[in-house]
Amino acid sequence: MYRWLKRALGTSTDQPQPAQPDSSGKWNHLETILGFSIQDDQIIFERALRHRSIIDGDQYEKHETYERLEFLGDAVLDLIVTELIFNHYPTKNEGFLTKLRAKLVRGDSLAYLAKELELYTVLEIGSRAQGQGIEMSKSVLSDIFESLVAAIYLTKGYEKTYEFVQSVFLEYVDFDEVTAKVDNYKSLLLELTQANKLPLPEYRVLSEQGPGHDKIFEVAVSVNDIDYGEGEGKSKKEAEQIAAKKAYRKLNRKYG
Repeated sequence: MYRWLKRALGTSTDQPQPAQPDSSGKWNHLETILGFSIQDDQIIFERALRHRSIIDGDQYEKHETYERLEFLGDAVLDLIVTELIFNHYPTKNEGFLTKLRAKLVRGDSLAYLAKELELYTVLEIGSRAQGQGIEMSKSVLSDIFESLVAAIYLTKGYEKTYEFVQSVFLEYVDFDEVTAKVDNYKSLLLELTQANKLPLPEYRVLSEQGPGHDKIFEVAVSVNDIDYGEGEGKSKKEAEQIAAKKAYRKLNRKYG
């Protein structure tokens, strides 16, 4: 489903197995990912990679996990990706850029990037939560990508954070493929339902009006037997796209 996200060269097709490296190996690996030293800012990066399950041991408070940083990272990432695609597509309109940004910063996309960077190997989880696969959860991977962005922003500033995000997206994102899908709402709606394990969208023609050479079609789209959008067009395809656009916006607010 995410073919526009490119696999890194040499990445195994086998499911990666989480590891718990020693402390020095953990930070060496993180510095390799980031491309700069974090020796003077280790505390903030420790917090960025600390899962909330760690508070079970009463050693840390909730605010000492990655959750607050994830909140900040979400906003910083939105700005950086906005600037990145604004510069990359100087002639595209606001609608195109909005849809492209939404696709790039959605949870599944960020989880994929975090997985490619092997952030699951440096995540700190509580002892009682180990062995449950938390490290490979899409929501957790997405969260730590955002919290890591926040940690870079707080310690190195916006310019360094922009460079990191830009390098990751240029390495793993096929922009030609993703932009080809931006205006295909049927495809976007299909991806959204699949990502959230919902039934596939179903389209049905509600009416056909007008003479054969100038017909108007009215189409509805439903998910799990609930109508989420209707559209009119001079072809079934056009009407389906309009209906899918309305349905995608409604469902994306709920699940995106």
